[in-house]
Amino acid sequence: MIAEPLDAVFTALADPTRRAILARLATGTATVNELAAPFPISVQAVSKHLAVLERAGLIVRTREAQWRRCRLDPAPLRTLAEWVDKYRRLWDDRYDALDNYLRDLEETHNEQTP
Repeated sequence: MIAEPLDAVFTALADPTRRAILARLATGTATVNELAAPFPISVQAVSKHLAVLERAGLIVRTREAQWRRCRLDPAPLRTLAEWVDKYRRLWDDRYDALDNYLRDLEETHNEQTP
């Protein structure tokens, strides 16, 4: 079992099939069979991918009569985006500092060059 929710989200997003399933669910709910249709894998294999997505909190599965429907739950993606944004700001600050340092070096070099 993955201890951190963010770890579960990263694990779920590591697979291209699961990312494609999420992209499809971003357009609306779908049954397992609808989600499985574009993939060259069995419905059972897609169900295993859905289980990973569900454990990560990225999807919700419901039962309506004989149909199992899936829908996207964007909350974990917002949490992930906030986490990534924190590091993006950190690296933006570091790149700005590097730009300033390089500009100072260039100005110093130009002042010393006849």
